[in-house]
Amino acid sequence: MGWLDFLLGSRAANPPFDPDADLRDDDWEGDPAVALEITDVLDLHSFPPPQVKDVVRSYLDEACERGFEQIRIIHGRGKGVQRRLVRSLLERDPRVLHFGDAPDTAGGWGATVATLASTPSREDTP
Repeated sequence: MGWLDFLLGSRAANPPFDPDADLRDDDWEGDPAVALEITDVLDLHSFPPPQVKDVVRSYLDEACERGFEQIRIIHGRGKGVQRRLVRSLLERDPRVLHFGDAPDTAGGWGATVATLASTPSREDTP
């Protein structure tokens, strides 16, 4: 009995929905990885919580390499778990000059804006 059946107190007429039905491993041709455009905004909503730490670290590496001066990380409002994790990582990274809540029009306390130290690009280094 599924959770909806339990709540309704009866069996559903349709078979249970299988979210992975069309996404079996053997259906993939080639690499299932998806290339995402790197911008000055990272939205963590699409990443599973266990991957957030690695995603943020990799994003910081890429943002610094691309010379972004300011980034915005959208972690959501929720219970604040991801917000604390993101800010803990930013606090420990020497490339981050300062960070804080995004403006209300850009997510407010559901997003963190960070200013990054300018680093010379690869073309500028001898």
